[in-house]
Amino acid sequence: MNIKGFRVKGMLIDPFTRCAHYHSDNDIIAIKFKCCQTYYPCYECHEQLADHEIARWKKEEFEQKAILCGQCGTELSIEQYIHGNATCPYCKARFNPGCSLHYHLYFDGAE
Repeated sequence: MNIKGFRVKGMLIDPFTRCAHYHSDNDIIAIKFKCCQTYYPCYECHEQLADHEIARWKKEEFEQKAILCGQCGTELSIEQYIHGNATCPYCKARFNPGCSLHYHLYFDGAE
């Protein structure tokens, strides 16, 4: 599915990047996976649809734009996302703060 001009793969249920696994009002981000440079809404979508293991972004790569805000379509750096207080710095949309519990799946060395 194309969302705000970006191709996002996964079990999407709406144009804000919500998927079959995570679809609360605040589940509006997609993550560009380092291993395939492809946006997915969550690790479960990646596991179900990709034919490879997840590779995590390293701390020295956190300046890379790898987060897509499903509300405004802006790409954020990993650093902006991790330290952004669960809010898009551009449109001020609220992200799910519980996503921080999954940082270890995507980002190596995230606090």
